[in-house]
Amino acid sequence: MMGAASCRGKPRPGVNVMPENEVEAGYASGGWKSEDGQLSCGYSTFRGKRASMEDFYDIKTSNIDGKMVCLFGIFDGHGGSLAAEYLKEHLFDNMVKHPQFLTNTKLAIRETFKQTDEDFLESEKDTFRDDGSTASTAVLVGNHLYVANVGDSRTISSKAGKAIALSEDHKPNRSDERRRIENAGGVVMWAGTWRVGGVLAMSRAFGNRLLKPFVVAEPDIQDQEIGEELELLVLATDGIWDVVPNEEAVSLAGTVEDPEAAARKLTETAFTSGSADNITCIVVKFHHKKPEQLEQGDAETVEDAVDSSDDIQK
Repeated sequence: MMGAASCRGKPRPGVNVMPENEVEAGYASGGWKSEDGQLSCGYSTFRGKRASMEDFYDIKTSNIDGKMVCLFGIFDGHGGSLAAEYLKEHLFDNMVKHPQFLTNTKLAIRETFKQTDEDFLESEKDTFRDDGSTASTAVLVGNHLYVANVGDSRTISSKAGKAIALSEDHKPNRSDERRRIENAGGVVMWAGTWRVGGVLAMSRAFGNRLLKPFVVAEPDIQDQEIGEELELLVLATDGIWDVVPNEEAVSLAGTVEDPEAAARKLTETAFTSGSADNITCIVVKFHHKKPEQLEQGDAETVEDAVDSSDDIQK
């Protein structure tokens, strides 16, 4: 059913853009372009001022029953890296295996988030750890975009240069989130910031066994058809959003043609703006051209992606 491919191109081997162990050096980036040139992607990830790396990302492209699918995900761990790494390894694989992934994608995403959370908790039931993670994902199925979010990582889009949030951070002091938590028997209290049970500064997450059922992995999902006005997506952890406003992120990403360079620029901007967190982002650019308009050899496949691990200039 599933075969790895470059998005909107011929099926090809290789779905992960970069080996994760390169991140341990502190910084890595890379990117690719679809064979028809209509979609390109770049990522940048940096440990920053933290002693350890708890951010993970995943980029996969597949041909499922003849339909092209692209999946982009940002996962920000807290209390450890286990939950975020588990999502990188399993969330998208579980999603595309859902029997209704193509026929009812929204349902498949929702059920996959819930099941993957349960699977992670089961895998860690004999440990004394209580890792958790956000997830902000963008799923392209043909010409349809689904953005699903849990936690305070975020996905935004640019339309005619205007920043449009495609997810809303799950914070405990959001009126609807506070009401949900209190109805479930939980409490939201101030401890430097608003926290569930005085512990967690977000109201939805994967993992966090000790805070169930108040902290859930139920995603908010937005979906839309991809039109000519959609220019780009930015998916990022709060290491960027804490210091870079949505409008600035869109402006920076939009003025840099290459998406890898755009992702690097966002990462560097967050770091120099004082971000004290791990910093990870993915920039997806849409090139609305007809295939016959593209010059031969213009497309770059996943295998041709250029990875780099140069230190950020501070």
